[in-house]
Amino acid sequence: MATRRLLTSTRLPLPLTRHLSTLPTPTPTPSPSHPPLTLYDHLAATIKPKLHRLLSPDPRFLLHGTPHPSPTLAVPPLPSTRITVLPSGLRVATESNLTARSAAIGVWIDAGSRYEADEKGIGLLSVRLGTEKAAEVAEGVGGVVEGKVERERTAIWGRVGGEGVEKGIEVLGEVARGEVSEEVVERVKKSIVDEREKVGSFGDEVVFDHLHATAFQYTPLGKSVVGPVENIKSITKADIQEYISTHYAAQRTVIAAAGHVKHEEVVEHVKKAFKDISTNPTSTSQLVAREPANFTGSEVRIIDDDIPLARIAVGFNGASWTDPDSIALLVIQNILGSWDKSVGGGKHAGSELIQRVAIDEVAEKITAFNFNYKDTGLFGIYAVAKADDLDDLAYAMMYELSKLCYRVSEEDVIRAQNQLKSSLLQKAVGTSAVAEDIGSQLLAYGRRIPIAELYARIDAVDASTVKRVANRFIFDREVAIAAMGPIQSLRDYNWFRRRTYWLRY
Repeated sequence: MATRRLLTSTRLPLPLTRHLSTLPTPTPTPSPSHPPLTLYDHLAATIKPKLHRLLSPDPRFLLHGTPHPSPTLAVPPLPSTRITVLPSGLRVATESNLTARSAAIGVWIDAGSRYEADEKGIGLLSVRLGTEKAAEVAEGVGGVVEGKVERERTAIWGRVGGEGVEKGIEVLGEVARGEVSEEVVERVKKSIVDEREKVGSFGDEVVFDHLHATAFQYTPLGKSVVGPVENIKSITKADIQEYISTHYAAQRTVIAAAGHVKHEEVVEHVKKAFKDISTNPTSTSQLVAREPANFTGSEVRIIDDDIPLARIAVGFNGASWTDPDSIALLVIQNILGSWDKSVGGGKHAGSELIQRVAIDEVAEKITAFNFNYKDTGLFGIYAVAKADDLDDLAYAMMYELSKLCYRVSEEDVIRAQNQLKSSLLQKAVGTSAVAEDIGSQLLAYGRRIPIAELYARIDAVDASTVKRVANRFIFDREVAIAAMGPIQSLRDYNWFRRRTYWLRY
């Protein structure tokens, strides 16, 4: 037994530590030395944190900066528009900004050449008379007065100091009542006739007058705002007073003010100044229902080789003010864009139409237009070009219009949305622009659309919406064409009509 225990004890393994200590120790391999840092390494080190911030942005800074619609928890504070409707139906709207040094106030009336019994230009003459009368008072208080008349809208507004608001409203009340002398009527008539003869029968406005006349022929919307010279000479003071008493009615009138004004004071001044305004119950909706505007595919061409440049407008039946697709047409208008050769930069524009026209040098000026009316609209492209370039210009116009029905990129839509937003903001800078925006929107929509809601409507338009709207208004639709100047080489109507669609198999 003692011998067996002795043999077993001799076969026990050595301790682990003693076994490892007997192994040879490997010599460590020296690590390779790092290469020296270059300039690009230093640049990369500075760019890495910037890339990290871009990949993980702070959501607070994206609340109003992202081009895509997203729900927001709060709307940035904006001045509120207060509206008061008087018992007569007259609407008074103000946007107060007491920090402003001046105030803008004006009258916007739902009246224009569309509602004239005859194409005389009485609306234009009445606005000129009102502007001249208001300018006499504005000069005494350092103010500025402007006026304009359109096919469905008349406006006279001005900018005065905060202490001249009451006097300005008083003058607007006299304008709305048609208080004017026979001598002033004759003097203003002569100035309009002289301007008409000086400008001549060619120009951008004349082309659009012809476009409306052919597109809405035999309807009141086709009437010209100015009217023929012979009709202007035949207008009398009685005609003006009858026109004002019929169309300058309380329920068709908006008094808008912005800047250094107080709503309650403006309302009291309006009650005194407009107490004798016409209360004709006939509304523009009734007038439009009696004689609606019907679009007719047609053309008008006035050939004159003595004019150096040709003017051409191609239009489609568009959307009304309250049409759900009116905002989408505004986006399409910005997709097509506008350009003038005297400005330059067309080769690098975002619009493919502008790029094509600028690179090929086939036009002196080109712009997309979009007119909205109560029951219809007019949408298209207007261009000015040399006679030798009309063929290439017409192809570029119709190709880019028809392409909207088939191929639209999200990048083009986002670019157009941002351009439209910035243009809307630029139009609302200054008290006069704000007052004009208030008056125009109250006549068009019956309310003032908040900028946040308007931006949301613009953001809701995507590439599929653009294609759907283009198919509604452009694809295989009738066109209206107005061309003036050296246009012998311009393609015929059937050529334009055929290119409102593509043959794709």
